[in-house]
Amino acid sequence: MKVNPGMNSRERVLAAMRRQGPIDRFPFEISWGAFTPALMDVYRARTGATIPPDEYFDFDTRSVNLHPTRRQTDFSLYFREKPPEGVIFDEWGIGRVRGGLQHFVEYKYQPLADAETAKDVERFEWPDVTADYRYEGLKAKVAGHQSGGHAVTGELYQTIFEMAWLMRGMERLMMDFHVNPEIAHAICERLAQMRIKQARKYAGLDVDVLRLGDDVCMQTGLLLGLETYRKFLKERTRAVVKAAKEVKPDILIFMHCDGCLREMVEEYIDIGVDILNPVQPECNDLSDMARRFGRRISFWGGIGTQSTMPFAAPADVRAKVQEVKAVLGREGGLLIAPSHILEPEVPWENVLAFVEEAKTS
Repeated sequence: MKVNPGMNSRERVLAAMRRQGPIDRFPFEISWGAFTPALMDVYRARTGATIPPDEYFDFDTRSVNLHPTRRQTDFSLYFREKPPEGVIFDEWGIGRVRGGLQHFVEYKYQPLADAETAKDVERFEWPDVTADYRYEGLKAKVAGHQSGGHAVTGELYQTIFEMAWLMRGMERLMMDFHVNPEIAHAICERLAQMRIKQARKYAGLDVDVLRLGDDVCMQTGLLLGLETYRKFLKERTRAVVKAAKEVKPDILIFMHCDGCLREMVEEYIDIGVDILNPVQPECNDLSDMARRFGRRISFWGGIGTQSTMPFAAPADVRAKVQEVKAVLGREGGLLIAPSHILEPEVPWENVLAFVEEAKTS
Protein backbone atom coordinates (compact mmCIF):
# COMPACT_ATOMS: atom_id res chain seq x y z
CA MET A 1 0.00 0.00 0.00
CA LYS A 2 1.36 3.39 -1.01
CA VAL A 3 1.23 5.90 1.82
CA ASN A 4 -0.22 9.40 1.71
CA PRO A 5 0.37 10.87 5.18
CA GLY A 6 -1.87 13.48 6.71
CA MET A 7 -5.22 12.29 5.29
CA ASN A 8 -8.42 12.86 7.18
CA SER A 9 -11.03 10.14 7.53
CA ARG A 10 -13.22 11.34 4.66
CA GLU A 11 -10.31 11.54 2.26
CA ARG A 12 -9.19 8.08 3.40
CA VAL A 13 -12.63 6.47 2.88
CA LEU A 14 -13.22 8.05 -0.53
CA ALA A 15 -9.75 7.19 -1.81
CA ALA A 16 -9.99 3.60 -0.57
CA MET A 17 -13.53 2.93 -1.81
CA ARG A 18 -12.72 4.42 -5.21
CA ARG A 19 -9.44 2.49 -5.28
CA GLN A 20 -7.65 5.77 -5.96
CA GLY A 21 -4.75 5.61 -3.51
CA PRO A 22 -2.31 6.27 -2.07
CA ILE A 23 -3.78 6.18 1.43
CA ASP A 24 -2.10 6.41 4.81
CA ARG A 25 -3.99 3.38 6.19
CA PHE A 26 -7.16 1.47 5.49
CA PRO A 27 -10.28 3.11 6.95
CA PHE A 28 -12.30 1.23 9.57
CA GLU A 29 -15.52 1.14 11.58
CA ILE A 30 -17.44 -1.29 13.76
CA SER A 31 -20.64 -2.16 11.94
CA TRP A 32 -24.28 -1.39 12.73
CA GLY A 33 -23.75 0.96 15.64
CA ALA A 34 -20.92 -1.17 17.04
CA PHE A 35 -22.43 -3.04 19.99
CA THR A 36 -25.57 -4.93 20.98
CA PRO A 37 -27.10 -3.70 24.28
CA ALA A 38 -25.19 -6.00 26.64
CA LEU A 39 -21.86 -5.15 25.03
CA MET A 40 -22.82 -1.48 25.01
CA ASP A 41 -23.09 -1.75 28.79
CA VAL A 42 -19.56 -3.16 28.86
CA TYR A 43 -18.39 -0.30 26.63
CA ARG A 44 -19.78 2.29 29.04
CA ALA A 45 -18.40 0.50 32.10
CA ARG A 46 -14.92 -0.02 30.65
CA THR A 47 -14.51 3.42 29.07
CA GLY A 48 -16.72 5.66 31.18
CA ALA A 49 -17.75 7.24 27.89
CA THR A 50 -21.04 9.04 27.43
CA ILE A 51 -20.50 9.54 23.69
CA PRO A 52 -21.31 6.98 20.96
CA PRO A 53 -18.66 4.40 20.03
CA ASP A 54 -18.09 5.99 16.60
CA GLU A 55 -16.93 9.17 18.33
CA TYR A 56 -15.00 7.47 21.14
CA PHE A 57 -13.00 5.23 18.80
CA ASP A 58 -13.05 7.79 15.98
CA PHE A 59 -14.38 5.59 13.21
CA ASP A 60 -13.69 6.94 9.76
CA THR A 61 -17.44 7.13 9.08
CA ARG A 62 -20.52 8.82 10.47
CA SER A 63 -24.11 8.07 9.47
CA VAL A 64 -27.41 9.86 9.04
CA ASN A 65 -30.91 8.43 9.01
CA LEU A 66 -34.32 9.92 8.50
CA HIS A 67 -36.24 11.29 11.50
CA PRO A 68 -39.03 9.26 13.14
CA THR A 69 -42.49 9.42 11.65
CA ARG A 70 -45.19 11.66 13.08
CA ARG A 71 -47.94 9.37 11.88
CA GLN A 72 -49.98 7.16 14.18
CA THR A 73 -51.45 4.39 12.08
CA ASP A 74 -53.84 1.76 13.39
CA PHE A 75 -52.40 -1.36 11.83
CA SER A 76 -54.87 -3.66 13.56
CA LEU A 77 -57.14 -3.03 10.56
CA TYR A 78 -54.87 -5.24 8.46
CA PHE A 79 -55.15 -8.32 10.67
CA ARG A 80 -58.09 -10.73 10.72
CA GLU A 81 -57.54 -11.29 14.40
CA LYS A 82 -56.53 -8.48 16.70
CA PRO A 83 -52.86 -8.91 17.74
CA PRO A 84 -52.37 -9.44 21.48
CA GLU A 85 -51.16 -6.78 23.89
CA GLY A 86 -47.42 -6.22 23.94
CA VAL A 87 -46.87 -6.43 20.18
CA ILE A 88 -44.70 -3.53 19.01
CA PHE A 89 -45.53 -2.20 15.56
CA ASP A 90 -43.13 -0.15 13.51
CA GLU A 91 -44.20 2.40 10.91
CA TRP A 92 -44.44 -0.36 8.26
CA GLY A 93 -47.03 -2.23 10.31
CA ILE A 94 -44.65 -5.06 11.12
CA GLY A 95 -45.37 -6.45 14.59
CA ARG A 96 -42.63 -7.87 16.75
CA VAL A 97 -42.40 -9.42 20.20
CA ARG A 98 -39.46 -9.89 22.50
CA GLY A 99 -37.37 -12.97 21.76
CA GLY A 100 -35.93 -15.32 24.29
CA LEU A 101 -32.28 -14.29 23.92
CA GLN A 102 -30.60 -10.96 24.61
CA HIS A 103 -31.79 -8.15 22.30
CA PHE A 104 -33.44 -10.36 19.70
CA VAL A 105 -37.07 -9.98 18.64
CA GLU A 106 -39.45 -12.18 16.68
CA TYR A 107 -41.26 -10.64 13.72
CA LYS A 108 -44.61 -12.42 14.07
CA TYR A 109 -47.18 -10.09 12.50
CA GLN A 110 -47.06 -9.13 8.82
CA PRO A 111 -49.53 -6.46 7.67
CA LEU A 112 -49.73 -7.74 4.08
CA ALA A 113 -50.07 -11.40 5.01
CA ASP A 114 -53.75 -11.44 4.06
CA ALA A 115 -53.45 -9.43 0.84
CA GLU A 116 -55.12 -11.34 -1.98
CA THR A 117 -54.61 -8.97 -4.92
CA ALA A 118 -52.33 -6.19 -6.07
CA LYS A 119 -55.12 -3.74 -5.21
CA ASP A 120 -54.95 -4.89 -1.58
CA VAL A 121 -51.26 -3.97 -1.63
CA GLU A 122 -52.01 -0.52 -3.04
CA ARG A 123 -54.72 0.14 -0.44
CA PHE A 124 -52.27 -0.37 2.42
CA GLU A 125 -51.32 2.79 4.34
CA TRP A 126 -47.65 2.92 3.43
CA PRO A 127 -45.29 4.92 5.67
CA ASP A 128 -44.25 8.47 4.85
CA VAL A 129 -40.53 7.75 4.50
CA THR A 130 -40.28 10.22 1.60
CA ALA A 131 -41.89 13.16 3.47
CA ASP A 132 -39.72 16.27 3.57
CA TYR A 133 -39.98 16.73 7.36
CA ARG A 134 -38.16 13.45 7.90
CA TYR A 135 -35.01 14.88 6.29
CA GLU A 136 -35.10 18.34 7.87
CA GLY A 137 -31.72 19.46 9.20
CA LEU A 138 -29.89 16.42 7.83
CA LYS A 139 -28.07 18.36 5.13
CA ALA A 140 -26.47 20.52 7.79
CA LYS A 141 -25.65 17.42 9.84
CA VAL A 142 -23.94 15.83 6.82
CA ALA A 143 -21.97 19.00 6.16
CA GLY A 144 -20.95 19.15 9.81
CA HIS A 145 -19.60 15.59 9.79
CA GLN A 146 -17.76 16.25 6.54
CA SER A 147 -16.23 19.49 7.80
CA GLY A 148 -15.08 17.49 10.80
CA GLY A 149 -13.21 15.23 8.39
CA HIS A 150 -15.50 12.19 8.33
CA ALA A 151 -17.16 10.33 5.47
CA VAL A 152 -20.95 10.23 5.80
CA THR A 153 -23.23 7.33 4.99
CA GLY A 154 -26.97 7.47 4.37
CA GLU A 155 -28.86 4.45 5.67
CA LEU A 156 -31.30 2.67 3.33
CA TYR A 157 -31.07 -0.94 4.48
CA GLN A 158 -33.85 -3.51 3.96
CA THR A 159 -34.13 -1.87 0.60
CA ILE A 160 -36.67 -4.06 -1.21
CA PHE A 161 -36.51 -7.82 -0.58
CA GLU A 162 -36.12 -7.75 3.19
CA MET A 163 -38.89 -5.22 3.70
CA ALA A 164 -41.10 -7.17 1.28
CA TRP A 165 -40.83 -10.41 3.23
CA LEU A 166 -41.13 -8.67 6.58
CA MET A 167 -44.44 -7.19 5.42
CA ARG A 168 -45.74 -10.25 3.61
CA GLY A 169 -44.07 -13.08 5.50
CA MET A 170 -41.11 -15.03 4.16
CA GLU A 171 -43.01 -18.17 3.17
CA ARG A 172 -45.81 -16.21 1.53
CA LEU A 173 -43.46 -14.00 -0.47
CA MET A 174 -41.39 -16.95 -1.66
CA MET A 175 -44.60 -18.63 -2.79
CA ASP A 176 -45.77 -15.40 -4.42
CA PHE A 177 -42.66 -15.31 -6.58
CA HIS A 178 -43.91 -18.50 -8.21
CA VAL A 179 -47.70 -18.70 -7.87
CA ASN A 180 -48.86 -15.12 -7.14
CA PRO A 181 -46.38 -12.97 -9.07
CA GLU A 182 -48.76 -10.01 -9.33
CA ILE A 183 -48.70 -9.63 -5.54
CA ALA A 184 -44.92 -10.00 -5.38
CA HIS A 185 -44.51 -7.43 -8.16
CA ALA A 186 -46.95 -5.04 -6.47
CA ILE A 187 -45.09 -5.15 -3.15
CA CYS A 188 -41.62 -4.91 -4.69
CA GLU A 189 -42.65 -2.12 -7.06
CA ARG A 190 -44.22 -0.01 -4.34
CA LEU A 191 -41.11 -0.41 -2.20
CA ALA A 192 -38.84 0.38 -5.16
CA GLN A 193 -40.68 3.62 -5.92
CA MET A 194 -40.34 4.71 -2.30
CA ARG A 195 -36.65 3.78 -2.23
CA ILE A 196 -36.00 5.67 -5.47
CA LYS A 197 -37.36 8.84 -3.86
CA GLN A 198 -35.36 8.20 -0.71
CA ALA A 199 -32.18 7.61 -2.72
CA ARG A 200 -32.65 10.99 -4.41
CA LYS A 201 -33.18 12.66 -1.06
CA TYR A 202 -30.06 11.11 0.45
CA ALA A 203 -28.00 12.06 -2.59
CA GLY A 204 -29.37 15.58 -2.28
CA LEU A 205 -28.09 15.69 1.29
CA ASP A 206 -24.62 15.11 -0.21
CA VAL A 207 -23.88 11.89 1.68
CA ASP A 208 -20.69 10.22 0.51
CA VAL A 209 -22.03 6.64 0.63
CA LEU A 210 -25.58 5.33 0.24
CA ARG A 211 -25.90 2.07 2.13
CA LEU A 212 -28.38 -0.36 0.59
CA GLY A 213 -28.99 -3.85 1.90
CA ASP A 214 -30.96 -6.98 1.12
CA ASP A 215 -29.93 -10.43 2.35
CA VAL A 216 -30.59 -12.59 -0.71
CA CYS A 217 -27.99 -15.21 0.29
CA MET A 218 -27.54 -17.83 2.97
CA GLN A 219 -24.18 -19.06 4.18
CA THR A 220 -24.35 -21.90 1.67
CA GLY A 221 -25.43 -19.85 -1.35
CA LEU A 222 -28.44 -18.09 -2.81
CA LEU A 223 -31.62 -17.74 -0.78
CA LEU A 224 -33.60 -17.32 -3.97
CA GLY A 225 -32.51 -18.25 -7.49
CA LEU A 226 -30.85 -15.84 -9.86
CA GLU A 227 -33.81 -16.02 -12.20
CA THR A 228 -36.13 -14.91 -9.40
CA TYR A 229 -33.71 -12.19 -8.29
CA ARG A 230 -33.52 -10.84 -11.82
CA LYS A 231 -37.27 -10.98 -12.35
CA PHE A 232 -38.37 -9.22 -9.17
CA LEU A 233 -35.42 -7.39 -7.60
CA LYS A 234 -32.48 -6.65 -9.86
CA GLU A 235 -33.90 -3.95 -12.13
CA ARG A 236 -35.72 -2.32 -9.25
CA THR A 237 -32.48 -2.13 -7.29
CA ARG A 238 -30.71 -0.79 -10.38
CA ALA A 239 -33.31 1.98 -10.51
CA VAL A 240 -32.55 2.94 -6.90
CA VAL A 241 -28.83 3.10 -7.69
CA LYS A 242 -29.48 5.12 -10.84
CA ALA A 243 -31.68 7.60 -8.99
CA ALA A 244 -28.96 8.37 -6.44
CA LYS A 245 -26.29 8.77 -9.10
CA GLU A 246 -28.48 11.04 -11.21
CA VAL A 247 -28.54 13.50 -8.30
CA LYS A 248 -24.92 12.98 -7.21
CA PRO A 249 -22.84 11.18 -9.86
CA ASP A 250 -19.90 10.47 -7.53
CA ILE A 251 -21.96 9.00 -4.69
CA LEU A 252 -20.68 5.57 -3.66
CA ILE A 253 -23.25 2.77 -3.56
CA PHE A 254 -22.76 0.19 -0.81
CA MET A 255 -24.62 -3.13 -0.87
CA HIS A 256 -24.99 -5.23 2.27
CA CYS A 257 -25.75 -8.90 1.77
CA ASP A 258 -24.84 -11.51 4.34
CA GLY A 259 -23.90 -15.01 3.31
CA CYS A 260 -22.07 -16.65 0.44
CA LEU A 261 -21.88 -14.08 -2.35
CA ARG A 262 -20.03 -15.84 -5.14
CA GLU A 263 -23.08 -15.86 -7.44
CA MET A 264 -24.17 -12.30 -6.63
CA VAL A 265 -21.11 -10.13 -7.06
CA GLU A 266 -21.39 -9.86 -10.86
CA GLU A 267 -25.06 -8.94 -10.44
CA TYR A 268 -24.14 -6.12 -8.09
CA ILE A 269 -21.34 -4.82 -10.29
CA ASP A 270 -23.74 -4.82 -13.23
CA ILE A 271 -26.28 -2.56 -11.50
CA GLY A 272 -23.68 -0.04 -10.37
CA VAL A 273 -22.77 -1.11 -6.84
CA ASP A 274 -19.36 0.24 -5.77
CA ILE A 275 -18.90 -1.44 -2.38
CA LEU A 276 -19.62 -4.97 -1.17
CA ASN A 277 -20.43 -5.65 2.48
CA PRO A 278 -19.80 -7.58 4.72
CA VAL A 279 -17.77 -10.27 2.89
CA GLN A 280 -18.25 -12.86 5.63
CA PRO A 281 -15.02 -14.86 5.94
CA GLU A 282 -16.86 -17.91 7.32
CA CYS A 283 -18.58 -18.53 3.98
CA ASN A 284 -16.56 -16.61 1.36
CA ASP A 285 -13.04 -17.28 0.10
CA LEU A 286 -11.58 -13.83 0.63
CA SER A 287 -8.56 -14.45 -1.57
CA ASP A 288 -10.77 -15.64 -4.42
CA MET A 289 -13.09 -12.65 -3.98
CA ALA A 290 -10.17 -10.25 -4.12
CA ARG A 291 -8.65 -11.96 -7.15
CA ARG A 292 -11.87 -12.10 -9.15
CA PHE A 293 -13.50 -8.81 -8.20
CA GLY A 294 -11.01 -6.57 -6.39
CA ARG A 295 -10.35 -4.34 -9.40
CA ARG A 296 -14.05 -3.72 -10.02
CA ILE A 297 -15.63 -3.42 -6.57
CA SER A 298 -14.40 -2.45 -3.11
CA PHE A 299 -14.86 -4.37 0.13
CA TRP A 300 -16.23 -3.21 3.49
CA GLY A 301 -15.93 -5.72 6.32
CA GLY A 302 -13.96 -8.97 6.27
CA ILE A 303 -13.56 -9.70 10.00
CA GLY A 304 -15.71 -12.59 11.21
CA THR A 305 -18.25 -12.06 13.97
CA GLN A 306 -18.97 -15.80 14.10
CA SER A 307 -15.30 -16.68 14.44
CA THR A 308 -12.56 -14.15 15.05
CA MET A 309 -14.24 -11.50 17.19
CA PRO A 310 -15.92 -13.76 19.77
CA PHE A 311 -13.51 -16.69 19.90
CA ALA A 312 -9.97 -15.62 18.98
CA ALA A 313 -7.34 -14.38 21.40
CA PRO A 314 -6.46 -10.68 21.10
CA ALA A 315 -3.17 -11.51 19.37
CA ASP A 316 -5.06 -13.58 16.82
CA VAL A 317 -7.53 -10.74 16.25
CA ARG A 318 -4.59 -8.50 15.43
CA ALA A 319 -3.12 -11.09 13.09
CA LYS A 320 -6.48 -11.53 11.33
CA VAL A 321 -6.81 -7.78 10.80
CA GLN A 322 -3.42 -7.70 9.09
CA GLU A 323 -4.28 -10.78 7.04
CA VAL A 324 -7.55 -9.27 5.78
CA LYS A 325 -5.80 -6.02 4.95
CA ALA A 326 -3.28 -7.93 2.84
CA VAL A 327 -5.90 -10.07 1.09
CA LEU A 328 -8.96 -7.87 0.55
CA GLY A 329 -6.91 -4.68 0.36
CA ARG A 330 -4.51 -5.79 -2.36
CA GLU A 331 -6.11 -3.37 -4.85
CA GLY A 332 -6.58 -0.68 -2.22
CA GLY A 333 -10.37 -1.00 -1.98
CA LEU A 334 -10.97 -1.94 1.64
CA LEU A 335 -12.69 -0.50 4.69
CA ILE A 336 -11.98 -3.01 7.40
CA ALA A 337 -14.78 -3.85 9.81
CA PRO A 338 -16.43 -6.73 11.62
CA SER A 339 -19.01 -8.41 9.41
CA HIS A 340 -21.87 -7.37 11.70
CA ILE A 341 -22.69 -5.74 15.01
CA LEU A 342 -20.70 -7.18 17.91
CA GLU A 343 -22.62 -9.54 20.19
CA PRO A 344 -22.30 -9.92 23.99
CA GLU A 345 -19.86 -12.85 23.81
CA VAL A 346 -17.14 -10.69 22.20
CA PRO A 347 -14.42 -10.06 24.83
CA TRP A 348 -13.68 -6.39 25.41
CA GLU A 349 -9.99 -7.09 24.86
CA ASN A 350 -10.83 -8.25 21.33
CA VAL A 351 -12.67 -5.00 20.64
CA LEU A 352 -9.60 -3.04 21.66
CA ALA A 353 -7.30 -5.32 19.67
CA PHE A 354 -9.42 -4.84 16.52
CA VAL A 355 -9.54 -1.03 16.84
CA GLU A 356 -5.86 -0.65 17.64
CA GLU A 357 -4.74 -2.91 14.79
CA ALA A 358 -7.21 -1.40 12.33
CA LYS A 359 -5.65 2.02 12.94
CA THR A 360 -2.16 0.84 12.03
CA SER A 361 -0.82 1.43 8.54
